[in-house]
Amino acid sequence: MRTKLTSLLLVLTLCLAGTNASAQKKGKIVKTQGKDILDSNGKPILLKGTNLGNWLVPEGYMFKTGKVAAPRQIDQLFQEMIGPDSTAAFWDKYLDNYITQDDIKYLKRTGSNHVRLPFHYKLFTNDLYMGKRNAGFEYFDRVIEWCRAEGLYVLLDMHCAPGGQTGDNIDDSNGYPWLYFSKTAQDEMSAIWMKIAKRYKDDPIILGYDVINEPFAHYFAKEIPDYNHRLFMVYERMVKDIRSVDKKHSIYLNGSMWAGDFGVFERILDDNVVYEFHKYWFDINQESVQKYLDFSTKHNVPIYIGETGENTDEWVMEFRKLLDANKINWAFWPYKKMDNTKGIMNFEQPEDYALITKYAESDRSSFEKIRENMPDRVKVQKALNGYLKNCLYKNNFQNKGYIQGLGFTVDSSIR
Repeated sequence: MRTKLTSLLLVLTLCLAGTNASAQKKGKIVKTQGKDILDSNGKPILLKGTNLGNWLVPEGYMFKTGKVAAPRQIDQLFQEMIGPDSTAAFWDKYLDNYITQDDIKYLKRTGSNHVRLPFHYKLFTNDLYMGKRNAGFEYFDRVIEWCRAEGLYVLLDMHCAPGGQTGDNIDDSNGYPWLYFSKTAQDEMSAIWMKIAKRYKDDPIILGYDVINEPFAHYFAKEIPDYNHRLFMVYERMVKDIRSVDKKHSIYLNGSMWAGDFGVFERILDDNVVYEFHKYWFDINQESVQKYLDFSTKHNVPIYIGETGENTDEWVMEFRKLLDANKINWAFWPYKKMDNTKGIMNFEQPEDYALITKYAESDRSSFEKIRENMPDRVKVQKALNGYLKNCLYKNNFQNKGYIQGLGFTVDSSIR
């Protein structure tokens, strides 16, 4: 009798889970209305969340490889130290370990209502990237389903665009924003966004499409005086092309100059756009956000700060309170880092990992220098194996002050 009852309860549980998942899939698409963002129930929501940085776009400062900053540079560094096969094996395990379902469940418990997911365009091409080819939907679908189960929205953020949209390490480019001068790059970017939009056009767990992360670095302002117009023309095309396959989801458009300059918006391109700015390292006062609020009021559109943080717990709390007081949607950067308290989660640096940092900072300008400065390969492999173990959720620990600064809940059941 007990066995039959247990089986019946299991069937009922699975049916209910299926019903809930089906209901989520049939929910309304999140959209804008005036200065508000409306959730899947059609009610105004204030977005509060974090970025899953360093997962699909590795960054040197989080890997502690210093001037070896961009994804392709980190990959090259690892290949020099442990070879191509071991590097591919590292990336494969890294992609499985760094962000897991446990991480998403944890973020839900803290009070986050969405995640911003940075990605590299090469995940949707035949180019070899992090040991994979055309692997984007594998990882997108994985995290989207985890978020669906927890009721967290997902914002898809093209952090690295074809040709390079920023011209610095964060876009994995050749050091110049060639995107704005290359029809080939723009064609490829459009094709990728259309492929993504076509796949998720009816999915209510998707917040929208963050078209280009931090377009143009300030280094190029004088050299490219028409940078805002060039960016606007790219936006005009991307909005048109995305709308050809998905007329429902919101489109998120960054300002120029590290996402801080809203002068790029020559006119309103669509009635379902969220205008995004990023802001780091400044004195907190009303003036620090007022120009974005003025833009929101003038055009009756919502604004969102997609990246901020990287500061003390006290600073984080003060700025978060300012954002909330002004009803500004936000996502702080990033969720997780190694041996660093400026994020929600932290994990220990493995033994001998300093050898990797030292080699990254050494002279690698010739094969002779590579041989001369090469660390003990066995110790390096052990350190990278330790990284894979430590980055797992079960081996992470909370930066409690940072979490409290965000107004989120510290999970007392874990360290």
